[in-house]
Amino acid sequence: MKNFLKHTTAAVAGVAAMGFVATGPAVAADAITVISWGGAYTKSQLEAYHKPYTAKTGMKINSVDYNGGLAEIRAQVEAKNVTWDVVDLELSDAVRGCDEGMLARLPTEELPAGANGTPAKDDFLAGTLTDCAVGSIVWSTVIAYDKSKVKGYSSIADLFDTKKIPGKRGLRKDPKVNLEWALMASGVPSTEVYDVLGTEEGINKAFATLDKIKNDVIWWEAGAQPPQMLADGEVIMTSVYNGRIFNAIAVEKKPFEISWDGQIWDIDLFGIPTGTPRFKEAWEFVKFATDTQRLADQASWISYGPVRKSSVPLIGNHAEAGIPMLPHMPTAPDNFKNPLQNDFIFWADNADELKERFNAWLAN
Repeated sequence: MKNFLKHTTAAVAGVAAMGFVATGPAVAADAITVISWGGAYTKSQLEAYHKPYTAKTGMKINSVDYNGGLAEIRAQVEAKNVTWDVVDLELSDAVRGCDEGMLARLPTEELPAGANGTPAKDDFLAGTLTDCAVGSIVWSTVIAYDKSKVKGYSSIADLFDTKKIPGKRGLRKDPKVNLEWALMASGVPSTEVYDVLGTEEGINKAFATLDKIKNDVIWWEAGAQPPQMLADGEVIMTSVYNGRIFNAIAVEKKPFEISWDGQIWDIDLFGIPTGTPRFKEAWEFVKFATDTQRLADQASWISYGPVRKSSVPLIGNHAEAGIPMLPHMPTAPDNFKNPLQNDFIFWADNADELKERFNAWLAN
């Protein structure tokens, strides 16, 4: 794990990720169903991947939103009725889904070389190619606030300080990120967060910190919700995926500010559920969507960093706002001063237990 963190951090430091279930009849062979997170993120995929792929191949793509996790994939695989063909996954789910046989193993040696000729295995950032998934973006969860209402926000500790900054907070209804931030706010250095969270004392400490704001939290589940909650005045600050709030700021011109302190960064990947009758078609789409040009094209629609090194020099301006995109990536030097990488091994091993405790905490 430490080697993964070291090499991945070094690689991305130069790079300057989100519901309903698909129902109905089986999809024909001339179409595939691609599952993602909705909102500005899915729009970036439609523009960079889906439309060009359909134009090139004639293959139709049915886009369906979800809120993450493996529950629906597991249900389809176990029922031997797989209707999802490609799923955009967080890294911990990609690893766990592969280990549990829910995701098909992929012939990643078939991925195209970078536009500069670099073999795919060397072009993708360390840790972004797995047995069952192909990486696409580096993204992060950050705190965003309405700067017309919030004054003096300086660090992640302010999220938990309702005396300094009173008002409602928005948080994702999940232990991931919230527990890490709670420990950071209570004084645990980012480099020690997962060591502490791996102990009963550390878990208790995190929940004790969350207790401080429990009555001031409005919980969200879909990635499109936080920008809307801010815009509606439902909250004054919220956790949010950096690309979603960038879109609200740069394209919609909302008076929001991103705090990068304590950002928790992660990787999203494409996986193919085991048993889809359209594996060949799904794999062709994944190879196309993760080539050099397509990943660079996505970065012109949303501020998520491409995982191919050869894509970085091709990142230009935002497709609608016209502003340079490199400074708005989570890994831009000014944004990457106090980051924490999501420990996918920790969450793959502990997600069920901590989600059960988190849900019990919510219910009390």
